Amino acid sequence: MLAPCTFIVFGATGNLARIKLLPAIYHLEEVGRIPDGSAIVGFSRRKFSNDEWREHVASTLKDKARGGLKNEVFERLSKRLHMVSGEMTDADSLQNLKTYIDANNLPKNLIFYMAIPPTQYTKVSQAIADTGLHQEEQGWRRLVIEKPFGYDSESAQVLNAKLHEHFTEKQIFRIDHYLGKAMVQNVLIFRFANLMLEPLWNRNYIDHVQITHSESLGISGRAAFYDGVGAMRDMIQSHLLQMLTLVAMEPPPNLDAESLRDEKVKVLKSIRPIAKRAVNAHAFRAQYGAGEVNGEHVQAYLQEEGVPAHSTTETYAALKLYIDNWRWRNVPFYLRTGKRMAQNSSVISIRFKHPPQQLFRQTQIEKIKPNWIILGIQPHECMRIEMQVKQPGLELNTHTTSLDASYCTHTDYQLDAYEALLLDIIENDRSLFLRYDEIAWAWGVVDPVIKQWDIERDYIHTYPAGSWGPPEVNKLFDRDDHYWRDALDQKED
Repeated sequence: MLAPCTFIVFGATGNLARIKLLPAIYHLEEVGRIPDGSAIVGFSRRKFSNDEWREHVASTLKDKARGGLKNEVFERLSKRLHMVSGEMTDADSLQNLKTYIDANNLPKNLIFYMAIPPTQYTKVSQAIADTGLHQEEQGWRRLVIEKPFGYDSESAQVLNAKLHEHFTEKQIFRIDHYLGKAMVQNVLIFRFANLMLEPLWNRNYIDHVQITHSESLGISGRAAFYDGVGAMRDMIQSHLLQMLTLVAMEPPPNLDAESLRDEKVKVLKSIRPIAKRAVNAHAFRAQYGAGEVNGEHVQAYLQEEGVPAHSTTETYAALKLYIDNWRWRNVPFYLRTGKRMAQNSSVISIRFKHPPQQLFRQTQIEKIKPNWIILGIQPHECMRIEMQVKQPGLELNTHTTSLDASYCTHTDYQLDAYEALLLDIIENDRSLFLRYDEIAWAWGVVDPVIKQWDIERDYIHTYPAGSWGPPEVNKLFDRDDHYWRDALDQKED
């Protein structure tokens, strides 16, 4: 049985808490996975009494709870809810938090969740330490921080050093919500629980790999954050490189956290460095212009509120990488992400090499189309294998058919990644959280590109909102017959 804990949410009235954390906590309560006796303490500048805080949470959950807010579930949850108001970087305010925990006899196992801007991580961790809340004399401590983990390699190193002044590596949980998605975890099952795939999962049979994350939304009023970050830092350095490691990693000796993360780090270490002179051959960036998304006219990035008039921050980024190891030598991995694109989609697309053509050289088949494995991450979880079969009729022609996993369908039930990750924090399962060396090596992959782009501020390509991005990005492809897989059901031209 899990020991009860006190879950402290810094920034409890912010967007992250409202949109992700509170609904996830509610759904864990709904299925009875929060340990008995545990408490949820919100910490915020806004002055709330406990009753006002509970009313605020109830109002938030009305629109966020799956199937609607259930009174009996919220009644159980509300008994756990507490609020402490104060300045999160102020030692006196943190002392009030400590006093409240002691006075109300809340569990001494503490989780500190930083639902706050990354610039505040070190200040808040210092304030926690100044009050002695970080000490494990009466219970364990876990510190949870969100991405971005730094702004580049140097800032990530500084952040890590600051956090380690008061917390050990085993106490720090660096959360990447993408790793909590069921389909991302299913990549491991798909690869390592199916023996028939392993002989094919290498440079001898795989032509290239694509990892795409597209969003139809713009920056959603977050110009102050996004314009200083851009698509490369926001998505490729974290989410997409993490998916790459799961596709490319070697089988770990077992599924414990350190074994999994060791293998992911080996992949990142093996990625071929991008030389400064080769940046434009391996990376591409662009910015969305005005266009139409879902039948609605939307404005260009430069017209978004808060965006500087001459900003060259990329809202679209693509990267070509090579992994220099025995399994993947010279197999290109194409990564791309963008905002204001045609649809929301996260897909891993694996294309296999063409079979020998000689067998069909005297038939109607001019060129056999390649096989694909498609792993849909969101919004529709899917596993699909595309194969060639004979078309009905007298002639020897082929068409593409697909073998779909049984759950490759629309469903009303969508488990949020945060539910799984919050439960892992409570259970001290670190498998889906990032170790610092993963972050450091990931920054090492993209740093040369970011530094070059920081110099090249005179011009940036554009693409119409509602499109799949700029056609100029195709220059990254190694061959003329390479093309982007934009959708699950896309067929070859």
